Order: sequence, then structure tokens, then C-alpha cells
Amino acid sequence: MEELVAIFIDGSNFYRVLKANKGRYDIDFQKFAVKLVGTRHLLRTYYYTAAVDQFKGLERYKEQQKFFYNLHRTPYLELRLGRLVTHGDEELEKGVDVRLAIDMLKLAWANAYNTAILVSHDGDFADAVLAVKEMGKHVECAGFTHPNLSNRIADRLLQVTDKAIALDGDYLDECWRK
Repeated sequence: MEELVAIFIDGSNFYRVLKANKGRYDIDFQKFAVKLVGTRHLLRTYYYTAAVDQFKGLERYKEQQKFFYNLHRTPYLELRLGRLVTHGDEELEKGVDVRLAIDMLKLAWANAYNTAILVSHDGDFADAVLAVKEMGKHVECAGFTHPNLSNRIADRLLQVTDKAIALDGDYLDECWRK
């Protein structure tokens, strides 16, 4: 039986951690998905983030729209958007993590995949991971794992996933955009 893999990317988390650990964030998501899946079959990659309001920063909005254009051109990738809410001087994402967790659970329940790969460092996903595993699915987590890094996969998440895919070292070398 062919193993189907669904990839769930916590976009803002991944962006922030890539920038902190690699000094860049220009990933080619098609190459990245192929590397994560290996010899298995990709069902789809789901990318979650919040949309920037064009009236609160036109340059930032234009940059994000260019990024979204590239995502839309990536085969088998779905963009899922939450919203940004301003609280004082801080912008907060709303609806992003919950939507990712719901999609991961909903697709597991529908038996759409055998293995989920979660690309996030956020320990808040641990309960969703446990629920997916209780449905008989495997869950892998991709992220930075080196103990000396402050921006690494949360211990709570590492404890519940079936397998950690360490993006440390040269793992991403073949995944950058040219």
C-alpha cells in the first residue's frame, strides 16, 4: 500500500525560525516537500499564515503578495489564511494555528493520509498531534532540533511526534530558491 503524506506548515513560525537559524527564508516549497516526503507519495502541502493588510503597510503587503504568487504556483500546495489583529503596538495572528490543527484532524479523520509532517516548532500543537496519532496516523515534525538553538522544536512537540526531521546542518541546502 502506498504511503500518503500531508505536509502542514506553520508559515510565520517557519519563516521566523528560518531567518533566525539560517539567516534566510527563500525556500522553494516544491523542493522542500519532495525532500520531506522522500520515496513516499505527497497528498498535498498546506501552508498557513495571516494576510497583511495593505492599508497598514503597502510595501510589506506587496512583498507578501509576491510570496503568495509563488506559493500559488507550487504544485499540490494550498494556502490557508488567517488574519492579523493589532493589539497595542503588536500584530497577532488569529485563526492560523487553530485552522492548521483542525485541517490536520479533519484529514486524518477522512483517512486522506497515512503520515502528517508538521513543520512547526510550536509546542501548542502537541494535543492535535496526539489526537491524530490516536486515529492510527503517524506524525513527523520537521524543524531545528539542535539543543544550543533558542529557536528549536519545543520539547513538548518532540515528545509526542513519531519522528523528528532535523533541518539542522545542510538538510535545506537543496531546498533554496535559485
